[in-house]
Amino acid sequence: MLRDDLRNLWTEPRPPGAPARVWRDWVLLAAGVGGVVLEAALRENVVWRPVAVVFAVWLCLLPLRRRTRPLAMVTLAFGSLSLLQVISLIAALPEPVGLYTGLVVLVLVYALPRWGSGREIVLGGAVILTTGVLCSVTDDTPVVENVVGLVFLLLPGVFGAAVRFWVTARERQVEQVRSREREQLARELHDTVAHHVSAMVIIAQAGGVLAGADPSAAVKALEEVEEEGARTLEEMRAMVAALRDRGVGAELAPPAGVADLERLVRTPGGRLRVDLGLDGELDALPPAVDAAVYRIVQESVTNALRHAVDATELVVRVTAERHTVRVSVHDNGRRTGRGRDGYGLTGLRERATLLGGTLRAGPGTDRGWHVEAELPTARSESGVHSRPRR
Repeated sequence: MLRDDLRNLWTEPRPPGAPARVWRDWVLLAAGVGGVVLEAALRENVVWRPVAVVFAVWLCLLPLRRRTRPLAMVTLAFGSLSLLQVISLIAALPEPVGLYTGLVVLVLVYALPRWGSGREIVLGGAVILTTGVLCSVTDDTPVVENVVGLVFLLLPGVFGAAVRFWVTARERQVEQVRSREREQLARELHDTVAHHVSAMVIIAQAGGVLAGADPSAAVKALEEVEEEGARTLEEMRAMVAALRDRGVGAELAPPAGVADLERLVRTPGGRLRVDLGLDGELDALPPAVDAAVYRIVQESVTNALRHAVDATELVVRVTAERHTVRVSVHDNGRRTGRGRDGYGLTGLRERATLLGGTLRAGPGTDRGWHVEAELPTARSESGVHSRPRR
């Protein structure tokens, strides 16, 4: 088992989406260079001052590429530290060459497990430990202090690994939410289409009976409609069966839609007064869009009831335009600095994307939380609710 764990660690890839540089990198560089200048000017017991200053500036530059080249930056930084430690030992200097600003290398220790691959983490960790042990052996400090120094050196790496684990776990949860939303959308599409296809099969069967005395071409056409409809229903059920939970049947009932919003906002127990406004031709929405509108309003109302601080009113507007339907939900609660979407909004954004639309959520300019969605009611390209081309 240990061998398998080591093999998995060795083959672990880098986490995706590592940014090359962000604004914090330049702040760190400016702070580091500023610290080098102040320390070189104010500190008196600096050994080989020009060399120490150049070396400290060099260490401040290395974090600029710590995300894209974590192993290379760690090797350059700690290899240089080892080299200077050896030179200080050979030259019998009273103090090691370097400035306290060189502690910026701790950022590289953090970045190695945060952004490196498994192979880079193992190799870079060996370089860091080797440098730490070398400095401990060549120093005259007590053993306890050396051990504390090693722990202090490795602590940022522990933080980096913890952050990586947390981010990976959250990304996995977000992906599960998206998969569930896709499954739910597939269910709704299946149930709606299956409902209409079942009706088509029944009509075709009845047509076959009524057209028995008519020309055989009509009977043959009706038989073909029946056969095609039955085949379509069977194939669609088989395709979506894998997406359904075990033990759940294929209910042929259309999902909740715009027509159910009045009942939704009248649900007892809510502490908010919901102002619902419906405008435009909302009766002929595609089934997937109809269900998506309901889900967006449902999730927004639920979030407002849970999280809107001091809110008294929730305004819901659903407007059908020529080719789109717009959904707007906002409350008048106090802004609390909430900055990240929950998993419910993540799923709704995935659903809107699948339907070719967009969904935005965030704090309002004055008060409250706003959710804005725009969904197409017709699509010319192949998509979830497009009509087949003939």
